[in-house]
Amino acid sequence: MNGSKAPDFSVAGQHVLISGGAGGIGTAFSRAFRDSGAIVTITDIKSPANDEGFRFEQLDVRDDAAVEALAAKIDTLHVLIHCAGRLIRHEEHKPEVFRDIIDIHLVGNLRLATAFRPHLAKTQGCLINIGSMYSYFGAAMIPGYAAAKTGIVGLTKSLALAYAEDGIRVNAVAPGWINTEISRRGREEEAFNAKVMARLPTKRWSEPEELAGTAVFLASPAARLINGVTIPVDGGYVAS
Repeated sequence: MNGSKAPDFSVAGQHVLISGGAGGIGTAFSRAFRDSGAIVTITDIKSPANDEGFRFEQLDVRDDAAVEALAAKIDTLHVLIHCAGRLIRHEEHKPEVFRDIIDIHLVGNLRLATAFRPHLAKTQGCLINIGSMYSYFGAAMIPGYAAAKTGIVGLTKSLALAYAEDGIRVNAVAPGWINTEISRRGREEEAFNAKVMARLPTKRWSEPEELAGTAVFLASPAARLINGVTIPVDGGYVAS
């Protein structure tokens, strides 16, 4: 075998920080990393409904000082995942709402990345961003969300280049149509749901847990050559 060995998919012992960790995707990621042997700290505006053994820090990712204070509080970090987010259907054409959505998803991502870059440099760690199907398509009812998620693709590439000198990898996951609270109104709108199902090969809304394996893989040594990319995890929607 010329000295070859099996790929290392382990994240055991890594410290993982997940913003928006009390939400649907954030909770699924937190559980997956915990069950894979990682130490998980979650942040959110409100405490999680259930105590699942994660470390919790209250955080608004729009608050510069709060993000910097959290970074000062944490000594070691291997993986940073920005899951915090929201969307407001039919409201995001209002400039103040648009601005807030961009601040949470895109500027908040940069705040966290900048604050924790020194931590990730010390561990040769990685940053995992969260895109969307709206990273690739327009969204008439949620232009702020679509603009932010499109920006995530460019930010991921840019930070991958900027952070390469520190040995930090930066990638993103672009979820498809996921059964979470943030998507509930879309699922309940019959015409919108029918349009999605007509194109989606799986013909179903996916569960947050189905995304988590990709995040764990990206954080593992097996993904050491993957950098600067956004991976659709969408049940084939982009391909159809």
